[in-house]
Amino acid sequence: MTGMRRTDYQPETLAAQVLGYSDPATGGVVPAIQPSTTYLREPDNSYRFGIAYSRADNPGYRELEALVTELEQGQASLCFASGMAAATTAFLALRPGDHVIAPRVMYWGLRNWLVDHARSGGMLLDLVPPGDLGALQAALRPGKTRLVWLETPANPTWEVTDIAGAAKLAHEAGAYLAVDSTVATPVFTRPLELGADLVMHSATKYFGGHSDVMAGTLTCARTDELWERMVYLRSNLGGILGPFEAWLVVRGLRTLFLRVRAASETALYLAQRLERHPGLVAVLYPGLASHPQHELAAHQMRGGFGAMLSLRVRGGEEAAIRVAAHLRLFKRATSLGGVESLVEHR
Repeated sequence: MTGMRRTDYQPETLAAQVLGYSDPATGGVVPAIQPSTTYLREPDNSYRFGIAYSRADNPGYRELEALVTELEQGQASLCFASGMAAATTAFLALRPGDHVIAPRVMYWGLRNWLVDHARSGGMLLDLVPPGDLGALQAALRPGKTRLVWLETPANPTWEVTDIAGAAKLAHEAGAYLAVDSTVATPVFTRPLELGADLVMHSATKYFGGHSDVMAGTLTCARTDELWERMVYLRSNLGGILGPFEAWLVVRGLRTLFLRVRAASETALYLAQRLERHPGLVAVLYPGLASHPQHELAAHQMRGGFGAMLSLRVRGGEEAAIRVAAHLRLFKRATSLGGVESLVEHR
């Protein structure tokens, strides 16, 4: 049961209080877990609570989806079994032959899937340099381009794309704009407020926040026909989130603002200290004045620049791997957004 809205409370409070949740059955202040996969029909063959089977819905999704929707200031949200399940659902909701544009530098798993899906004939794909609105405009095919996908900041080089500018170009061409905002989180950027139509998060990262859950979310600016296709695909392709995993993501979201702000402050400190290190060629971080899109990042990422940075080590690949191997505090592992400090050669 929820009762808090953004008009009355700050987002930090909404997250910490899970929109004012209390269990109507017990009065518990922590959301309950409902593991049932199937639900009773009434004598008239209806479902009293609107739930028939957990492949389509689960009570545990509702608090999670409501909270993410509120934090992103959207119309509705869906949770998925992974960030990849969320992202690929957005593309699978398109029609065969639709044209899409995505950044050349982005999360490698999704980029590889897009290239493979395009090769199989499912869609037409153009990859453009991240942050380059001129290249985006040149790639647009008015009336044919259906979806423009951004990742900002872009993993692993952390270019920043002007979301409002990209939204204007996409909409003029009749396309939707979707943003992977995993790195920025709603703590620093809310893409829907800047004109995006869809925002995706790998909730495995900052939303969960403890390296112990895999999940993804989509949030829409409006519940139109394309969104309804995503709802249909989430149920019928089966990329659903387990009830315990949904509970873990809600638990993580309660401390999202504290964790993300603290981690971002540390990242900025490290970036500033390392920028002049003689063993490094460059430090890539949007919070540095030397970053090519620093002014855009300062405008678009309000209150911080994220907790991810990349180092170009003098001496190339072998030197970079050697540096990573000699770090004592940082763990050598893939992923981001947990309470651990991680390092990986890319």
